[in-house]
Amino acid sequence: MANNPFAEFSLERAIGLRWTLRDIQAGRLKLSPVSDEDLDILAELGLVELHDGEPELTEAGAAVLND
Repeated sequence: MANNPFAEFSLERAIGLRWTLRDIQAGRLKLSPVSDEDLDILAELGLVELHDGEPELTEAGAAVLND
């Protein structure tokens, strides 16, 4: 991946954030709630936006999962 948005994080943290993106994409938030810290990080990276209080992937967030 040429532009890794998780490059500054440890491998374990990067994997966790990627799984959080997958949970958001799949609509598994009731089964696997997203922490506020993870949401803040993903929003700062431009991978997630809140719409009506619910997190949704941005185009960049979807692209990260398709790489």
